[in-house]
Amino acid sequence: MVIDMKSLNREILLSLWKVHILHHASERPVVGQWMLQELWRHGYEVSPGTLYPLLRRLERNGWLRAEPAGDGPKARREYHLTGLGRKVLALVRRQIDELRREIVPQSAKKGLR
Repeated sequence: MVIDMKSLNREILLSLWKVHILHHASERPVVGQWMLQELWRHGYEVSPGTLYPLLRRLERNGWLRAEPAGDGPKARREYHLTGLGRKVLALVRRQIDELRREIVPQSAKKGLR
C-alpha cells in the first residue's frame, strides 16, 4: 500500500508544521521564505501556497503577529510569537511530550539515555 502524501499532509503533518512555526517564532521572528527552507530541511514538502495561508491563519488565531520588514506592499513580513502563542506552544509541548512517552517504545527510550 502506498501512503497518500496529500492526505497525510492535510490530516497530520499540517499540525506539526504549525508547531515548528510557533517554536521557531519563539526563538526569533521568522519570515516565510526561511520557514519554507526550514520545513524542507526537516523533510516536510511545504509549498508557498500552503505556508503563507497557514501563517495568516496563525496570525488570525492571535498566535503570531506580522510586521512588515521593509517598505511597500511587497515587503516581506516578519512573524513574531504573541503572548497567546507562547501559551499555546507551552500547551502543545506538554501534549507532545505526553504523546512521545506513550508511543515511543521502552527499548528505544533506553537507547536514548
